[in-house]
Amino acid sequence: MAENKGFREILALAAMPVMLILVEIIAVILAVPMIQSGYAVFEDPSSLENPIWFIAMLLGFTLILLILLKYHMKRVLQALIWASLFLSFIYVFSGLLALAGADMTVVTAGGLIIAVGATILLIRFPEWYVVDVLGVLLSAGIASIFGISLEPVPVILLLILLAVYDAISVYRTKHMLTLAEGVIENRMPIMVVVPKREGYSFIRDGIGGNISGNETIPDTKKPHLDASEEKKERAAYLMGLGDLIMPAILVVSAAVFLPGSGIFGFSIPAVTTIAGSVCGMIVLLYFVSSGKPQAGLPPLNGGAIIGFLIGYLIFGI
Repeated sequence: MAENKGFREILALAAMPVMLILVEIIAVILAVPMIQSGYAVFEDPSSLENPIWFIAMLLGFTLILLILLKYHMKRVLQALIWASLFLSFIYVFSGLLALAGADMTVVTAGGLIIAVGATILLIRFPEWYVVDVLGVLLSAGIASIFGISLEPVPVILLLILLAVYDAISVYRTKHMLTLAEGVIENRMPIMVVVPKREGYSFIRDGIGGNISGNETIPDTKKPHLDASEEKKERAAYLMGLGDLIMPAILVVSAAVFLPGSGIFGFSIPAVTTIAGSVCGMIVLLYFVSSGKPQAGLPPLNGGAIIGFLIGYLIFGI
């Protein structure tokens, strides 16, 4: 039993870098239809002001969520997150249909219809594999949109700022832990779920996992649990979508703005950025295994940036 348990633990940990790689590859594949559909967020992708606007929007959205949590406005919180997911799904599935060669009418109508179906599916049947598949697609779509909107230098600046913000919000102010705990308690599927044991059901068992990345919550944050429950092993790992999205933005940017021959059509800087982000994920998982809250973006973004610089400076374009 101990060997099976250890093997499943290894599989659960290995699933997270696999999902990261999937997000990055799909995001790059979606880049062309996203560009053709005019989904770029910023007019000037080289402007260093763009990361500042990105951070400002993130802080504003975070503040709104914290206020809703503080005043126990559960329905408003759920409505806001579901609306955000629905709008994101429209862009993602429209991009997928455009990639398949559909005409604009099919792309627009089909993207809307599939987005409605995906949102309803998440609400009515949020099993872990449904959450994971849609979470990977959603992360890839969002990363693709911002990757085509920002050149590598602004992206690097953005990732550095986000890594610093994530570290402060987890280790100093701890408001990210409060936000993550509130979102999780309200069962909002803005994460991926990796079961650690056979037979796990997200619907039946709820959220019973150690949380990785920038949404790590220590058991000590739950004073209502007794000592026996505190020591009970959790059944799944959870990882916020932001941990998948942010490194993938740099991968897409490297692929779009620094094109060239590489591996399977990916430019060398894009490939080394993927490799760097995976190394960052391995470092993150090592620290997460300690059971303490961890900021995910410092190792993930740091690994992606180092990988990009290796590909750009050493191997060339």
